[in-house]
Order: sequence, then C-alpha cells, then structure tokens
Amino acid sequence: MQYNVLKRSGLKVSEVSFGCMSLKSESADNDILISRAIEAGINLFDTADLYEKGANETLLGKALKGRRHEVLISTKVGNRWKPDGSGWDWDPSKKHILTAVDDSLRRLQTDHINLYLLHGGTTEDPIDEAIEAFERLVDSGKIRSYGLSSIRPNVIREYVNRSNISAVMTQYSLLDRRPEEETLKLLLDNEIEVLARGGLASGLLVDKPVKDYLGLTKEQVTNILTGFANALPEGRSKSETALRYVVDNEAVTTAVVGIRTLEQLEDVLASANASCLTDSQLAALRQVWPGNKYQEHR
Repeated sequence: MQYNVLKRSGLKVSEVSFGCMSLKSESADNDILISRAIEAGINLFDTADLYEKGANETLLGKALKGRRHEVLISTKVGNRWKPDGSGWDWDPSKKHILTAVDDSLRRLQTDHINLYLLHGGTTEDPIDEAIEAFERLVDSGKIRSYGLSSIRPNVIREYVNRSNISAVMTQYSLLDRRPEEETLKLLLDNEIEVLARGGLASGLLVDKPVKDYLGLTKEQVTNILTGFANALPEGRSKSETALRYVVDNEAVTTAVVGIRTLEQLEDVLASANASCLTDSQLAALRQVWPGNKYQEHR
C-alpha cells in the first residue's frame, strides 16, 4: 500500500480509503471487512453523521474499538435530521457544527476526529462562521484538521481563499471528469489534498447496468464504456484501471471507495497495489471522450 501526506495537516493517508456509506448497521460482516482493510494497509475510514441517522458512525466506532490508534477517521457535518426523521435540513451554522461534533465523537467512541468535512455547501452559507467553528474545534483538540465535501467550484474556491482547509472530497472518475477543468489544479497549487469519491461511477465502469449519468444519455454512456473497454491496458481489469486513473492524478491523495463486501475490498486492494498507469495508457484513456464540465456553481 502506498501512502500520501496531507501537506497542511501532516496526516499520512493510504492511496485508497474505505468509504463506509455502503455498510449497513445490521450487517454482521462489518467488523470482518474493516479488520481486513486495516490489515491490508487502508488507514482512512470515511463516514458522516447523515448516514443511517448516525448509525454508520456508530458501527464504525464499534468496529474500530481497540484499533483506533491504527487509523484515521473522516466524518462530515452540516445536514441535520428533522425531529420526525422525514428528511434533513442544511445547517452550516457555527452552533450546529460545535454541537454536532460531540454527537459524532460519542458515536465513534473517540476523543478526536482526524478530518472533519463540511458535507456540502453553497456560496450563500455563513462561510466565515463555519470556518470559525472548525478553527475552534482544531484549537480544542476535538478535530485535527478540517475540509470540505463538495463538487461545486464556486464553493471550493471560497474555502480555498478564506480558510485553512487541508482537504476537499469531490467526485471524480473517467465518467465524471469535471474536476479536471479547474478544481484539481486549484487544489494542487494550494497544497490542499483531494479525496476522490465515485471513482467507479456508481459501478458503471465495472459491471452495473448502463443508465443515464450526469446529463449523459444511456447511449452516450454506452459509447464511452465501449471506448473504455477498448482502451484497457493489457492485463488490467476495469476496476483497477478506473481507480488507477483517479489515484494516478498528481492532485489526488486518496480514492475513497464505497465497500460493502469482501470481494469488493479485494478488488480495491488489488487496484491499490497495482503499478501506476503509464503516460501512454493515461493518454489513451483520456482519448475515450473529451470529458464533461460543470454547468452550474461555476
């Protein structure tokens, strides 16, 4: 397993990370999966207080009991469940952030969170207020660093210009090349790390049935996937190639992959331990299609 360092926080992160959103609290295999991941070198586990109304954090805290010192935890804040459980409201206020962190710490059974991410955001938010909350949590020791989970260039720019964020989680894959237009370079130039999620494009780049995706019609997706299959380097699987395309980008620190089964975990580990794609292989993959661009929130 290769590791990269978050320059602003000093955290050493495995090249692939475990996205816990796919795990369900009633599954008996969670402990086995997480233990196997740790033994194989994965050291960042990502969750959110939104997932299963906090139950995802609870299952992760339980699975990491006795092993907390071996790993890094990333969780998210900003979505507040309604009292009746019918949905959630967006709340990036200082008050909510400072309160929600204690609930996450309790569920995770830990005294600190390594990376605390704002789970979304708009330019209409009280951004300076949110930043003040995160800075206060760093000063108190409840979190080690903070960042943003967003696909919106205008929001990412605001936090780059106004805060000390150490990382941004954003969606990036061969089927979603929007970050290549400007956000990846922006973050690289400012030494802010990228946690890339969605590297397998909801499974479309592996084996899921073809469907419309991010404004692309089913026919367009089919054509891209055909080109992807034709451009596969010899001896490499679809999943390995798709994930290497992401992690081999110099701006990307780690690919956060949703894992639900041991088979998926082994595929992810094989991709992490594979050699980097060559320049010619990357060029062939980029020739499959010109990529998409952000139409909103620019």
